[in-house]
This record gives sequence, structure tokens and C-alpha cells, in this order.
Amino acid sequence: MRELLIDNQNLWTNFLNNIKNEISSVSYNAWFNDLKLIQIENNRMIIQVPMEIHKKILGDTYYSLIEDTLYKLSDINYDINFVLEEEIEKEHIEMTENNNEHSDTEELWISNLKPELNFDTFIVGETNQLAKVSGMAVAEAPGKLYNPLFIYGKSGIGKTHLMQAIGNFIASNTDLKVLYTTCDMFMNDYIGIIGKDKGKESIDYSNHFKNKYRNVDVLIIDDIQYLVGAEKTQEEFFHTFQALHQANKQIIISSDKSPNDLKKIEERLKSRFLWGLTVNIDPPEFDLRCRILKQKLKGMSIEHMVEDDVIEYIANNCQNDVRFLESTLRRLMAYTAMVVPEKIDLAFANEALKDYLNVNIYSENTIENIQQVVADYYHITVEDLKGKKRSNQFAIPRQIAMYLSRMLTEETFPRIGFEFGGKDHSTVIHAYEKINKDLKENKKLQQEIQEIKNKL
Repeated sequence: MRELLIDNQNLWTNFLNNIKNEISSVSYNAWFNDLKLIQIENNRMIIQVPMEIHKKILGDTYYSLIEDTLYKLSDINYDINFVLEEEIEKEHIEMTENNNEHSDTEELWISNLKPELNFDTFIVGETNQLAKVSGMAVAEAPGKLYNPLFIYGKSGIGKTHLMQAIGNFIASNTDLKVLYTTCDMFMNDYIGIIGKDKGKESIDYSNHFKNKYRNVDVLIIDDIQYLVGAEKTQEEFFHTFQALHQANKQIIISSDKSPNDLKKIEERLKSRFLWGLTVNIDPPEFDLRCRILKQKLKGMSIEHMVEDDVIEYIANNCQNDVRFLESTLRRLMAYTAMVVPEKIDLAFANEALKDYLNVNIYSENTIENIQQVVADYYHITVEDLKGKKRSNQFAIPRQIAMYLSRMLTEETFPRIGFEFGGKDHSTVIHAYEKINKDLKENKKLQQEIQEIKNKL
């Protein structure tokens, strides 16, 4: 295996040093100390992990920190893949970076599919039954039945799980080439073409882009709503869509809104989103939330300790977001490991989760919701928050809105900056750190932010 470029080794060393300063030494030694950088190519990073559990912890708990740290160091939104050593050997990963010389080594195809996100682990209820059936139909006859399949619904209710399940079914039962990607990844790859100077390198990158997105049998793209405002990227996605659809390749798309509700998306794109089948997923009903919790508990160390009324207690307090159900269980498991009770009854769960549930009840909020509530609170407009006016009348509410967007959603600094008029991620980081620091001493600010949270 060829050695990594010096620049990449420096990036990796700086990345680890930054992570070490952000988390405890215990956490660093447990999850980061044994990581190895395997490959960086075309905004894709492959990191070797020692055990399967590292994939889950790094993906679920630390992914945003990893992503933000790498962006801060490189100005690149990397598509990060965690692999085991045996997976590297199995797939014959070859390094392609050697003193800027092009290598003709066959490229490892990475579908970005997570095996655990399959139809068996997708729990069905009244609110997602039609979407599940539609997804199964597409999985069994890709490109022939519903094309595209457009799935929409609010964040955290299982759209990504269902899309990945379709992809995993197709990949496991056919020889078709499947690619799961996000709208952010697509945009970053396309921006990479624009950023290259004209010449051989630019042509190579352009060819790589088209090969990645058009030379597939199934393209699964998540969060298409982020194409809003990106006119050139919309045009490129239109041509990609056309090429795949004309070749009877399956396209699967997700969004937080229906095609008709996607503002500032080209009409020709919206009309094509409606060519196939559009299905929505609503927030899970109480019974479905209980069954999801029981499914998530399987294999956890606390599985046989949790009483049924605890399941119902959590389900009653987490009404909109499947991700919140998962994070609540992880919180309960962490508290159990610290206290070590004989059983997890309602009294114990209430003690373990009382502060957590009160804080995270806002997890259903979006950046858009937060912007509107903050703007109303300070008697300004959302456009003022997204604008460039620097007087305190606008700057402080803008910083508060950025701070709350980071605290109350799972969005990254770059994404928050994008939603605030395309501001740089460093601006968001500065706002977050400033408000976080001021909150320690400014009681008036504490009161204002609490009042805003109450309105949310």
C-alpha cells in the first residue's frame, strides 16, 4: 500500500490533536486512539477502525464533531467511511495518491450503505406502512415500477432507514450498482468540478463525477431540499436525473417537504419528481414508538432490565423523532452504567431522564422554526437574521439564532451557515462560542434564551 501524501498525514495529525482537545482523554483513548487514515480521494475519506462498535459510536455520537473538525482544517466536507481491517483486505483498497500522479488502479466502489439499516429492522406502523410497501416494490423491481420514488416527511422519522433498506435489498439480491448519497455530498462533488482549473485535472475530476453519479443502476439521494438556491447544482442534478431515467435506472429521493412544497426548486425538476410515486412518512404513533424502542433495545446490555412502563414513559415523551428515541435509550444506558441498579423501573427512568427529556423536547425544531421564533421575539424579520446588517439590533439575535440552531438541531456548522444566507461556518462557530461564553455571566441573556426555548 502506497504511503499517504505528506499533506494528508499533516491533516490527520492536526485532526487528532484537535479532537484530543475537544473530548475527554478517556473518550479519546476509547474511540480515536486506534484509528488509522487509509485513503483520501475526491473528498472521500476512508478511516480504519479496530472493531464494529467503533463504527456505531463514531457514526452516531461523534460524526458531527469529526465532520466539523475536518472542515475547519481543510474547508472540505468529507464523505467519511469507517471500515474494519478485514473489509479493506476484502475490497482490495488501493491508494491512488502519489505525488499528484494519476493512478489507473481500479477504484473501490463504496455504496455508502449501512447493512444494519434493512427491511428487517424497519418497524412498520400506520404512519409508514405505505412507504414500506412502496419501498419493497421498488427494491424487487428497480427501474421498472415507480421511478423516481420520492419519500418525504420531517427529519428523524425513518426516511434514511427506508432508503438504505431498499439499497441493501437490491445490493444483496442483484448485481446492480447502488449508490447512497446526500444532497450535501452531491453539491460538494459538483463544486469540486467548478473549483478545478481548466486542464487535465479538471477533465479527470469531471469524468470521475459523471462516473460516480451516472454510471450506477440505483441512485439514492437524501435531503434533496438542500438544492434550494443552488441553481448550477440543480441544473447538474437535472441532467443526472435525465441520464439515469432515460436508461431506466432507479432513482430514490427524500425530502422534508413534498415536491409541490419545494420552493425555489426549478419547475422542471419538481415535475420530474412527480413522474413516479410520492409517499410520505408521518411521525410514529404511540404503539409504533413502543415497538421501535423494543427493537432498539435488542442487544443492549439493559435489554432485560427495562420494564414495560418505562418503554411507555419514553414513548409518551418522544412523540416526533425516532432519532430522539435512540438517543434517549443511549442516555438511559449511560446512566445505568454509572448507577448500576438491579432493574430499570419508572422511578429510575424518571430520575435518569428528567433533565434530558426537558432539554431535548426541542429536538423537533428546525433551523427555519428557530429563525422564525427568534425573529418574532426580537421584532425583526427572518431576512434580517439572514442578512449582513451588523448593528446589535440584528447581530445579537442572529448570533442567538445560530447558537440555538446548533444546540437544538443536529445540523452542522456549515449547514447552519448555509441557512443563514450562505455565511461561512467560521461565522457560525464564532456566534456559538460567543453566546455560550456570555450565557455564563449574562443573566438577561439567560432569561431571553429561556423564553425563546419556551416559545419553541
